[in-house]
Amino acid sequence: MKTYAVKAGDIERAWYVVDAEGQTLGRLATKIAVILHGKHKRIYSPHLDTGDFVVVVNADKVRVTGQKPAQKAYYSYSGYRSGLRQMSLADVLAKHPTRVIQHAVRGMLPRNRLGRAMIKKLKVYKGPEHPHQAQQPVKLEI
Repeated sequence: MKTYAVKAGDIERAWYVVDAEGQTLGRLATKIAVILHGKHKRIYSPHLDTGDFVVVVNADKVRVTGQKPAQKAYYSYSGYRSGLRQMSLADVLAKHPTRVIQHAVRGMLPRNRLGRAMIKKLKVYKGPEHPHQAQQPVKLEI
């Protein structure tokens, strides 16, 4: 029996909807990263992007534990002197709640062009509505 080698044309992509309301941020991000990476499929191959699309709704209602809202910090650097900006998790959740989930999932994907292709399949929305009804996404319980 020959070993089956996956080709890019053989990959079928599904769409999933994940409700982030009440979910713990890290546990939610790991499940999403597995789906984006394609490790839940039998045809998984580490050199190909075999993952599926994930739509996350209610990103502003994600849960974090302990003192993380006050102590966890997000940094951005402009490249200029004194251009380092710091925001707490509570501030980022208030201003840009979608970035929290994107940042957590991006940290769990490969740091190469394959990882950049995977993160493009993640769609995060603040509220319960999303514009991807035409793709007929399946609700995923996490």
